[in-house]
Amino acid sequence: MSRDPARPRELRVGYMPLVDCAPLLAAARLGLDRRYGLRLELLRQGSWAAVRDKLLSGELDAAHALAGMVYGIEAGIGGPGGQMALLMVLNQNGQAIVLAPGAAQALGAGASLREALQVSTAHAPRLAQTFPTGTHAMWLYYWLAAQGIDPLHEVQALTLSPAEMPAALARGEIDGYCAGEPWAARAESLGAGVRVIRSDQIWPGHPEKVLACRRSFAALEPDTATALTAAVLEACRWLDEDPDHRRQAATWLAEGAIDLPAAQLADCLRPAGDSRLRFHGDGAVNFPWLSDGRWFLHQFRRWGWLGPDAAGDDALLAEVHRIDSYRLAALQAGVSLPRGDSRTSVLFDGMRWE
Repeated sequence: MSRDPARPRELRVGYMPLVDCAPLLAAARLGLDRRYGLRLELLRQGSWAAVRDKLLSGELDAAHALAGMVYGIEAGIGGPGGQMALLMVLNQNGQAIVLAPGAAQALGAGASLREALQVSTAHAPRLAQTFPTGTHAMWLYYWLAAQGIDPLHEVQALTLSPAEMPAALARGEIDGYCAGEPWAARAESLGAGVRVIRSDQIWPGHPEKVLACRRSFAALEPDTATALTAAVLEACRWLDEDPDHRRQAATWLAEGAIDLPAAQLADCLRPAGDSRLRFHGDGAVNFPWLSDGRWFLHQFRRWGWLGPDAAGDDALLAEVHRIDSYRLAALQAGVSLPRGDSRTSVLFDGMRWE
């Protein structure tokens, strides 16, 4: 990069209090941003809606974002829309569906999901997710539908900030939720809920959080977007290199990013822990696969949020997924690249997606 290291480009980058924001903290704490002529100002946000609104207004230059949220904003589903850019994937896996103890116990004893959800409530089950088109909503809806429950008509779907969910479950205001760690672990530590399925059991190696920005930012400052991607790519690689690195990241997260003890966060970050969280995988985690984007658009159509015509999907995804920028960043960071831009995935119900 030709940027003057004495005058780094300052970037305001938003994140939510979830352990998968760790690559952003690592990039700043390790000085990887300065290596690429940047200075990241990391700004904690209270909700995914706030992340969306501040990205669109320009208050944030980039953000830790739900993969599905990017396509939802692009399509203008359920809120203000705008042209978005997906620079890279930050992690795979790391989320979970949590149910109230009675429902979880019934499910574990062999009851159907429908029967289990009726154990602790006489009303339609109240299940929370974090953003209407986000990954948590998609995992929850897919899981429900695979077991014969219509997520749009047979449950009450609520939107909550992930940090609010364990307490809401403990108070009986909701019957379950899907969220990222550490909030499934938090529900279990409080005795308020039980993990009944991890997101990697629904879709092994699914995309989860991404590094997102406005398309105008990526287009007008391509060198900056590439530098940001390269710095965060190096941070993802560092997190996967050594378990001690994840323990260090847990300490950083506990110093203001997430209001929980470092030991609990370290449990959520363990490579072989309950979250099965992956940050790099020799670059396979981070590549912005076009096939993943097609899956989310397919789900939006399934739930009636997009029209039936998919003819323009590939052209749209080519604009949203900044693959050329990613490839350049990967070369700068010394990260291997795949030959193609799509992959094959198999979900828990046998659905094969290519």
